[in-house]
Amino acid sequence: MRMDAGGDALRARVHERLAAFPARALPAARQRRAAVALPVTQAGFGAGVPGLASHARWSDAPALLLTRRAEGLRSHAGQWALPGGRIDAGETPEQAALRELAKEVGLVLAADAVLGRLDDYATRSGYLVTPVVVWAGPAGELRANEAEVASIHRIPFAELLREDAPMLEHEHEAEHPVLRMPVGRSWIAAPTAAFLYQFRERVLLGRDTRVAHFEQPAFAWR
Repeated sequence: MRMDAGGDALRARVHERLAAFPARALPAARQRRAAVALPVTQAGFGAGVPGLASHARWSDAPALLLTRRAEGLRSHAGQWALPGGRIDAGETPEQAALRELAKEVGLVLAADAVLGRLDDYATRSGYLVTPVVVWAGPAGELRANEAEVASIHRIPFAELLREDAPMLEHEHEAEHPVLRMPVGRSWIAAPTAAFLYQFRERVLLGRDTRVAHFEQPAFAWR
């Protein structure tokens, strides 16, 4: 996918790549259902990321919006995350993702901003998460919900295409490797890394790559 595509062309291309990909839905057993948003933006402000100083300035490079979770949260405090949360009764994953996006970062989008889904992922902490890709356009200034979000970041598509991505390592005698995605001088772990990796593979590279089998590091199990 061309990194310099205009807004309409970029939105159309992302939608086209997702429409050609049959996202896998997993049946919920005892897991709680949740959804996350992968907001695609072509221009906007973003907080700094170690090793990516340009994020502190305006940029028109295509990117995804991610957050760092607030330190005061009871679970997954301080971790990288996509805007998201539980799916309420009667909601679709798309409705939940858009609601949480507005709640966490102040980005209000209409239903037609939804571009498609990626594969469901069952977390070790008991959630079955549906990732929903949405068009955020020129996101501009965002507002972090201080109770849930410590900071908001733009992760350029180019960062997802690094040669050292993904980072795979076997841990705690698991059958499948733990998946991480490098960002700046740090990294992001599954489950968020699983969504980023599949976005890279399907949307940016046009590959049919599945991710539900990848493991999470032990610290993300709680």
